[in-house]
Amino acid sequence: MNIFILFFATILTTLPHPSLSATCPLNFTILTVLTGAATTPPSSFTSTPCQFVHQALRLVQSDYLGRTDFFLPPLNSAAPCWDSFQSFINQFAPNFNIRSSCGFQTNWISQGCINVTTKQQFESIVPQSAILKMKTSCNQSLEDNSPCALCTSSLSGLPSLGQSIGNLSDCTGYPSIYAAVFSNQFGPSDPGTAKCLFALDFTSGSSSGNKKKVIIIVVVSVVSALVLLLIVIGVWAYWKFNDKEIEDGKDYGANIGEAGSASGLETMDHSTTLTRFTVDDIKKATKNFHRDNIIGKGGYGNVYKGLLSDGSEVAFKRFKNCSAAGDASFTHEVQVIASVRHVNLVALRGYCSATTRLEGYQRIIVCDLMKNGSLHDHLFGSNGAKLTWPVRQKIALGTARGLAYLHYGAQPAIIHRDIKANNILLDDKFEAKVADFGLAKFNPEGMTHMSTRVAGTMGYVAPEYALYGQLTERSDVFSFGVVLLELLSGRKALQTDDDGHPSALTDWAWSLVRTGKALDVIEDGMPEQGSNQVLEKYVLIAVLCSHPQLYARPTMDQVVKMMETDDELVPSIPGRPIPLVAARLDIERSISSSGGSGQLSSPTGYQSFTLEMGSERYSSSHLREERSSASRILSSDLDE
Repeated sequence: MNIFILFFATILTTLPHPSLSATCPLNFTILTVLTGAATTPPSSFTSTPCQFVHQALRLVQSDYLGRTDFFLPPLNSAAPCWDSFQSFINQFAPNFNIRSSCGFQTNWISQGCINVTTKQQFESIVPQSAILKMKTSCNQSLEDNSPCALCTSSLSGLPSLGQSIGNLSDCTGYPSIYAAVFSNQFGPSDPGTAKCLFALDFTSGSSSGNKKKVIIIVVVSVVSALVLLLIVIGVWAYWKFNDKEIEDGKDYGANIGEAGSASGLETMDHSTTLTRFTVDDIKKATKNFHRDNIIGKGGYGNVYKGLLSDGSEVAFKRFKNCSAAGDASFTHEVQVIASVRHVNLVALRGYCSATTRLEGYQRIIVCDLMKNGSLHDHLFGSNGAKLTWPVRQKIALGTARGLAYLHYGAQPAIIHRDIKANNILLDDKFEAKVADFGLAKFNPEGMTHMSTRVAGTMGYVAPEYALYGQLTERSDVFSFGVVLLELLSGRKALQTDDDGHPSALTDWAWSLVRTGKALDVIEDGMPEQGSNQVLEKYVLIAVLCSHPQLYARPTMDQVVKMMETDDELVPSIPGRPIPLVAARLDIERSISSSGGSGQLSSPTGYQSFTLEMGSERYSSSHLREERSSASRILSSDLDE
């Protein structure tokens, strides 16, 4: 008997072990072809190395899907695939270890969407009409912005594919992986497809930097010449018209303001139905800006209520410390509000741009009066009356619809950048109106994200935007999630504990949800409280929207759909660290105190989170390192 056991044991030990004999079926050579075997890092890698790794893997998976009909390689090939990937990275970054630098685990390369592992499973979940739309929209060169925007928009409305495992190939990336190989005739190896669907720029980072330097020098030279010319023209205009116009004391601000601002306002006069009010009109309506008519205050100035000659009640947003140099920001806000029309956005009646001897520069925006004030007034004001659940639900859905219109209905799309309870106004029927577009940015068509200095309000700013300056529509989604949590809980976005440490509402809500206590988020004593199922659904939507990981958040279109449907289920919420927000709050607070006036600022560029998203706790040493690193970058930027 022992002889037979020894015989079979000998045979088994001579058989090749699967994990030892497995080779990587992914073709990383496709990346080498795209980079041209360059020894300098691609531009995407230089600015966002971990994001580059993440997206480059999706591109290679797309090629693998086209060859095998499988989205992911087998688990026993995970280690060889990482080695092959590392060999490609070593060509231009030999000291960059993919897994340790980005926090990726070995098995993640073979883990993804639980419900979808093959092409056939994907096509069984996604309606054929949606797949046909993808092929129609994406089957062209995606090098330019317009075709790219058309293609990516066709992917945004696909149904949820289910739950993901691992933190590398989540369900949200599958539509791009599928479209690159089955909807686009050029395939994932095409530079335009790689740039559009995977946000990968394979041009050399150094050559790109040299081009930028040349462009900056040319732009600075041209701007300097134009500024000098404007100064000469301005001095001449001042001496020529000063005596005559100031004596008359009439509305002539647009004629002596900045050339760009004046032309912008004059264009508005001819291209919209906006009314251009005079200072006398507004002084009469507000009883000469009487303090009793002040209904709001902010860093920009005061908001007054007033009565027009036709009997309609309006609000006047009066900018303080105005000058000709400040006309650009005023014109921008007027243009943004005038370009959109939606029931859940504040409507613009008109504006005033005038300069007189007595009042000086006057820049005023005229909007419909919201008789019920702001959401902040009702949640945290002193009136004591709590909003009923039906009213809160109406406000939540209205705000979501307004944001969805800004992101997907407006042309070009608009990112608000300052969604908070103060900027959600309520009319006499408690219909929500998104207001205050002073920080809004037009999103260029086809752009996946913008790198820009951070602006917004502490507690509402998305982590990737506050820390790394990456601005997308989903930055607004995060802010909306915070507002929705405020609406549900009656708590403020930021609070301080007994020791004076900041506490984020998002962390508190997540700690309850992860322990199965989602209903504990709901404010005690809420009148006409809805069913537990509906309330829990809204809590999960709020926590999902305010998730610290960018790609875990839904789009505002998806949020509206979840809120409007009777289905009580929402997508599963990926794990998240606690507390991620601590580092962000430290950075926001330090910049706010140094920059003044509550404006936040950060360097441009984006670095992927290197977090163990599945873990329940964020280690203190990692938190200190993240906070210290980000603070050093920000301090350096502010010094410059």
